[in-house]
Amino acid sequence: MITETDLVFNKNEDENRELLRQLWHKIQRIKEGGGPKAMARHKSRGKMPARDRINYLLDDKDTFLEIGALAAYGMYEEYGGCPSAGVVTGLGKVSGRLCMIVANDATVKAGAWFPMTGKKNLRAQEIAMENHLPIIYLVDSAGVFLPMQDEIFPDKEHFGRIFRNNAVMSSMGIPQIAAIMGPCVAGGAYLPIMSDEALIVDGTGSVFLAGPYLVKSAIGEEVDIETLGGATTHSEISGVTDYKMPNDRACLDKIKSIIGKLGETPKAGFNRQKAHPPQRPPKDLLGILPAQRSKPYDVKDVLACIIDAGSFDEYKAGYGKSVVTGYARVEGWAVGIVANQRKVIRSAKGEMQFGGVIYSDSADKAARFIMNCNQKRIPLVFLQDVTGFMVGSRAEQGGIIKDGAKMVNTVANSVVPKFTFIMGNSYGAGNYAMCGKAYDPRLIFAWPSAQIAVMGGEQAAKTLLQIQVSALKKQGKTIEPEEEQALLDEITQRYYAQTSPYYAAARLWVDGIINPTDTRHIIAYGIEAANHNPQLPVFNPGVIQT
Repeated sequence: MITETDLVFNKNEDENRELLRQLWHKIQRIKEGGGPKAMARHKSRGKMPARDRINYLLDDKDTFLEIGALAAYGMYEEYGGCPSAGVVTGLGKVSGRLCMIVANDATVKAGAWFPMTGKKNLRAQEIAMENHLPIIYLVDSAGVFLPMQDEIFPDKEHFGRIFRNNAVMSSMGIPQIAAIMGPCVAGGAYLPIMSDEALIVDGTGSVFLAGPYLVKSAIGEEVDIETLGGATTHSEISGVTDYKMPNDRACLDKIKSIIGKLGETPKAGFNRQKAHPPQRPPKDLLGILPAQRSKPYDVKDVLACIIDAGSFDEYKAGYGKSVVTGYARVEGWAVGIVANQRKVIRSAKGEMQFGGVIYSDSADKAARFIMNCNQKRIPLVFLQDVTGFMVGSRAEQGGIIKDGAKMVNTVANSVVPKFTFIMGNSYGAGNYAMCGKAYDPRLIFAWPSAQIAVMGGEQAAKTLLQIQVSALKKQGKTIEPEEEQALLDEITQRYYAQTSPYYAAARLWVDGIINPTDTRHIIAYGIEAANHNPQLPVFNPGVIQT
């Protein structure tokens, strides 16, 4: 007999599978890079596409955790778009060693650097530095995209920061291996040469501060690419590169060999025991998460699909129920869970509390739990579906600002690795308190059902409408009800476009959009990466009012 619960589950599953289908089609289009013609031209030069280079390098291409696949999605359309920001980045194992890999996609505007290309490269370096992971650069780029040079060249988080990070990683003892597999021009020449070792592919790789045309205009010298900065010049005359390789595959084989000889390094020592499957299959997440984000659900059902069965030790179960906290294991790794509870609950005082709202008692509980996890060196996992902190006179008189600040303080000063997953809503200060991008999660991913904004779409649209209508009335204009509704529809549509997870992923507010069923594996992979960095600072929460 099919129950109403079964029907709701099936409807949710259908809706979420449709969202995943849309995501899959977008990702497949992005993987085509610059399109069939650009890809054919690239291959005709004897060069492997960026993603083929990565797959050849990896021990198992199916375990590659791509970072920023949707970067620049829907952006730079006036220039024909820039799929994946023209660079492929992610975590994968090479010769048994977990590495960060950065590969320029020369089929996209010859691998030119757009503003989001720079931001994505910096994010890859940040992940490598935080986790002390070797980083491999597969360089094939024409340099900065000149029409947008003012948005990528001079600022702190622009192009030059990449070379600064090269130097910092070198001082940290993080291995950097660079392969020059295509052009490497001007400032971009510093990236491979500031790495620890540089390989260059004969016939296709070249590196110089100024190309033949610029040399001709600057000093009048006529010189070809090979003589100026080809493999023979830099491997046999200048000594700039360390290995001259005949083709892409030989170059990638050499990288595997180099990585395979790296010595072992100390680990952080995060606790891990034998892994157990979750209580419910991860695929059930698609039926648990409501198709309508306003509908309640029990986040403990979500946890049952993610954490190892029987591992959950709930912290303060009867207190601050709008946030669920507790110790658990994910694929054997010990974790601390901080999750928004989305079902309507009753407080100890008998008051009904809205799901997804952080109340004072919940903020207090979460802050104390986060401090405990830092003391015990247990990584934190944040599962976001939050509309913000409670508002109103009762909440204000109860000190919601103080308790919210306490939670934000502990998240900001937390030193253990943090991993964030945005399941549904991520609004306002709730985004901050639940470890949004500004609070340095080691990895942050969104589910296709996510929305990120300063407030909910309906409230925001009505607020913006009031502002615009008031401004028009001050100008002496009369707004008819039909015009007001049309204006509201326009504002709502524009606002919801900006709350989309694709809008967030395009700007790297999140590292990507994932299938919810992959959440468990990504947490474990992230902790495995974090375990490579043994240097955890001492936790100091600063001034917290108790």
